[in-house]
Amino acid sequence: MAESVTSPWWQRLTSIAKLLFWVVLAVIVLQQVYNSSKPAAARAAILDRFQLERKSRVIALIHRQDTVSILGVPVGSHISIEDSEAVLRAIRLTPENQPIDVILHTPGGLVLAAEQIAKALVQRKAKVTAFVPHYAMSGGSLIALAADEIVMDPNAVLGPVDPQIGDLPAGSIVKLLELKKPAAISDEMLILVDIAAKARLQVAVFVAEVLAKHLPRDKAAALATALTEGRWTHDFPITVELARQIGLAVSTNMPRTVYDLMDLYPQGGKGRPSVLYVPLRPMMPNRGETPRAPSSAPEVPTR
Repeated sequence: MAESVTSPWWQRLTSIAKLLFWVVLAVIVLQQVYNSSKPAAARAAILDRFQLERKSRVIALIHRQDTVSILGVPVGSHISIEDSEAVLRAIRLTPENQPIDVILHTPGGLVLAAEQIAKALVQRKAKVTAFVPHYAMSGGSLIALAADEIVMDPNAVLGPVDPQIGDLPAGSIVKLLELKKPAAISDEMLILVDIAAKARLQVAVFVAEVLAKHLPRDKAAALATALTEGRWTHDFPITVELARQIGLAVSTNMPRTVYDLMDLYPQGGKGRPSVLYVPLRPMMPNRGETPRAPSSAPEVPTR
């Protein structure tokens, strides 16, 4: 008569642990999928509402630090070839007589990708408007320059579009020849100097062509030189006032819908929030008094 075989207790415990691991993993994955679909649907609804309001094609190019993995690792993003492919597809599917609105919130990215987007926007016959609620630096500024009108928050900024060779500004690399004789410079650096000079010239010519749609040729060339030669550091903030001074058509009439959209792109990977504020509420009047308007002071930031 065969005897029944009983598994040791530790084997049963291991099996239970494995089962619990896979159950927890499945719950985490499902939660990630569910949580990521809700903001996407809300963003699409706001974009659709904005398109109806503006009677335009709205394209959002927004780069935040998003939580993209099941382990919650924050990953920063920038203008990539994939972005340019998607934007060019949206532009191609838009009728020629329909305006295009581009919402920009980006640190920049690949020169090639930004130039492709800017070139497609410059070629449009209908009006192109770029909305910058916070910042559009480097390649984002290049795209904004292609618009017929730039709408910025009063505190938003653009930036120079001088090319970067690796982590080094092209203008500074070229200046190396003024500081040292070629014999005192390594072969690798001399090659970088040559590449930097070519990159700076190429970007300047492209920017001048973009600006020539709205400015006289001489002014377009002068402004392109200022933005690409390395006159400022790459993170230099071009404010609304400075943008107007250098000849850009800038408005500060930012629609509320753009801010509503940005609220749906929270920074990822944060523990506790680093900025808190309490929304203002109307003052309750005493009996017989008229209501008082809220103060124009800031909304109580705390840190």
